[in-house]
Amino acid sequence: QVQLVESGGGLVQAGGSLTLSCAASGSIFRIDVMGWYRQAPGKQRDLVATITRGGTPNYADSVKGRFTISRDNAKNTVYLQMNNLAPEDTAVYYCNARIDTLYQYNTYWGQGTQVTVSS
Repeated sequence: QVQLVESGGGLVQAGGSLTLSCAASGSIFRIDVMGWYRQAPGKQRDLVATITRGGTPNYADSVKGRFTISRDNAKNTVYLQMNNLAPEDTAVYYCNARIDTLYQYNTYWGQGTQVTVSS
């Protein structure tokens, strides 16, 4: 069994910062790409940022220059540092990871963490 557990969401004023964390646990052999997605009410789930095992990031245009994704392979953890937050960043943020458990290679999702930015 593999689990992804997010933390760090909350309520923040516009212009503020938050850091999200997502830790993977279970029978993990190797984690490849990890990432963050978000879903606002009534909208589809969209990519925020991804990072390869080697540390190469990729960002949605809407967050470039404001958000930073990083990971700690030894801890099976991915982070999302969010600066200069705006009300349009309000959404449920989901962690995502491609994980090899030796028995199967699947995409796993966390349960989501709410980020609310007030104006």
